[in-house]
Amino acid sequence: MATKLDKGITGFLRYLRSERKASEHTVVAYEKDLTKFATFIGPEVAWPEIDHLLIRGFLAELFQQGLSKPSAARALASLRSIFKWLAREGKVKQNPAKLVSTPKLPKHLPRVPTIEQMNNLLDADFTATGAFPERDRATFELLYGCGIRNSELVGIDLADVHWSSESILVRGKGKKERIVPLMGMAAESLKAYLPIRDAVLLKNGRTTMALLINARGSRLTDRSVRRLVKQIAVQRGLPSDVHPHTLRHAFGTHMLEEGADLRSIQDLLGHERLSTTQRYTQLSAKQVMKVYEDTHPRAK
Repeated sequence: MATKLDKGITGFLRYLRSERKASEHTVVAYEKDLTKFATFIGPEVAWPEIDHLLIRGFLAELFQQGLSKPSAARALASLRSIFKWLAREGKVKQNPAKLVSTPKLPKHLPRVPTIEQMNNLLDADFTATGAFPERDRATFELLYGCGIRNSELVGIDLADVHWSSESILVRGKGKKERIVPLMGMAAESLKAYLPIRDAVLLKNGRTTMALLINARGSRLTDRSVRRLVKQIAVQRGLPSDVHPHTLRHAFGTHMLEEGADLRSIQDLLGHERLSTTQRYTQLSAKQVMKVYEDTHPRAK
């Protein structure tokens, strides 16, 4: 059903792709939320006619449909973003979504494998886990050893690996680039994988810029990585909710445990805000007590 909001939604999604360089996953999420809102509003209401009461009614409708608080919060964030863009374009005079409070979200720390669990997983024999063990090991070592996102991992091209400087160029959210170190076991696993990669491409008569490929010689997808990580992690005795981002959490948490400062971890993870890094890391009560005992002048 066509609505008076459709043109604004189309323009906003175009802006996200062309100017914000947002990932397709992000664009699809915005489109889903805004399409729901347009359906709720109906065909006759235009953007300037929408106020905070209508937006509150929309959130109430989402809750009645059984949506979780995080999903409702994301929908509200989508509305705030499009109204901000519409105001900049001169289509509306104010942002009514700013007058609506974000649903209070439960605070919880991500469940992160211990250093011992990660070492046991990565030191195991990967030949028993699948047909492409060198690629699988490199996938785990890069996710955990570099702290990169799944989307960043599958987007790496061969030319992005700089052996001379022991680093990889990765492209994060909004196509922002950063350099991450490539050292230790991550570098060794990648060196072991590259000759196998070449053999797979030769066998399939393929060429590709992609660093990580599947058995047919095509670029590995983020869905494949999620499936791979879960499968191998569960085989090694880790919880079934393990996913690629779990390894990113583990990267930050374990570096913090070993004495790295938050600012350095922030740079490595590519976070704009330090508060985001703090959510990605966690210290056990025992570690907090030890830090206090070792550093506070009145604790000794």
